[in-house]
Amino acid sequence: MLNKSILNELQDLVGKDRCLTAPEDLMVYSHDVFCQSKPDVVILPTTTEEVSRILKIANREKIPVTPRGSATGLSGMCVPAQGGIVMAMSKMNKILEVNPEDRLAIAEPGVITNDLQVAVEAVGSFYPPDPASQTICQLGGNVATNAGGPRCVKYGVTRDYLLGLEAVLPSGEVVKAGGRPIKNVTGYDVTRLLCGSEGTLAVITKIIVKLIAKPEARRTLLVAFRSIDDASTTVSRIMAAGIVPRALELMDQRYIRNCENMYHLGLPTDAAAMLIIEVDGFAETVDRQANIAREFCENEGAFDIRLAQTEAEADRMWYARKIGSVALYRLSKTMVTEDATVPISQIPAMVRRLNEIEKKYNMVIYLLAHAGDGNMHPLMTYDPGNKDEAERVDNIIREIFEASIALGGTLTGEHGIGLAKKPFMHLEISPAELDLWKNIKKSFDPKGIMNPGKFV
Repeated sequence: MLNKSILNELQDLVGKDRCLTAPEDLMVYSHDVFCQSKPDVVILPTTTEEVSRILKIANREKIPVTPRGSATGLSGMCVPAQGGIVMAMSKMNKILEVNPEDRLAIAEPGVITNDLQVAVEAVGSFYPPDPASQTICQLGGNVATNAGGPRCVKYGVTRDYLLGLEAVLPSGEVVKAGGRPIKNVTGYDVTRLLCGSEGTLAVITKIIVKLIAKPEARRTLLVAFRSIDDASTTVSRIMAAGIVPRALELMDQRYIRNCENMYHLGLPTDAAAMLIIEVDGFAETVDRQANIAREFCENEGAFDIRLAQTEAEADRMWYARKIGSVALYRLSKTMVTEDATVPISQIPAMVRRLNEIEKKYNMVIYLLAHAGDGNMHPLMTYDPGNKDEAERVDNIIREIFEASIALGGTLTGEHGIGLAKKPFMHLEISPAELDLWKNIKKSFDPKGIMNPGKFV
């Protein structure tokens, strides 16, 4: 609990309307999808100077600070595990520059990802990272979590488009990393160090992103298989053949059927698995790419292949992928979504292992995957108040991660560590590596105020 004099100091700095202490406000800013923990105060800064002055107070008084975007995360990263200050960045929401000539855009951290994408596409440019929550998530949160999405199979994740950052250290000092040039190899790559640091090192206040040319055309295929093993094998063969799709997504039968029951999209509910394959590029090449992908699917036994004839039809196909998981929430009181990632060649093996785990614990595991990059999203619905169900889910999660690591994979492809995966860090990270991370953390944050209680 903050004492009154500190609270008054913070209110004098930003005003009472942006220094929130009402119980209902604290509740709103206490959780993400994964968990909940209440802050002592919520502050909404509007400038880098305000962020700096807030952090100076927090550092002086050793008050925990948790940066927060739109809280669309799934791992507890923006949850204030030790109370203190939640610094919500939603009011720092200006797109400061879109420069097609220099192939860059500059934005504040509270800018909605889709708003930036719309702005740059209006001038013929393209910002590829596309997390599923792109219409509501904030750019600063994308950077802090190194967000991915379906298109990263071809274009990469958030870090691959970062040219530079402005950030405020826990001491209140403002630092700049990287800059405007496409080529910049001066010193340590602090830009990429801050990207994915999950709010444990600094507060990001300005973001410079790289833009590329907007692809001329795209083709979208929806492909149905009678075997999930055939679908996952097709993914491996397409990628091994040198076709690099814009996106390559996999959904299993139960996911498809549940989505169709709610949204009535005309999905092939008799399919054991479904792929969405999308290619893009120059108009004269996309049809050839789509035809090659179709041939691979046919050779692996696909029985229903649909090519979108219009942009609206393609968007309708993507609707199933983008929000289909919402339909699962009606099946029970909560849902957990994991994101263990394996090498592409190991996708069939991971699918078989998920089937074994499902049978062992007698609990349905729905499967959604960014199959083009091996990012698996097993989903489970359950009642957390049911002790038996909750224990089975905990055991399933542990075995999913153990299987992923055994196949040469990782704990997370895009959701991050946060609080959710912290207990499993030892499966992938050695004590020496963790000590290195802790030393980096200490150099940035010697008093340990930035998002404490998380993976470091």
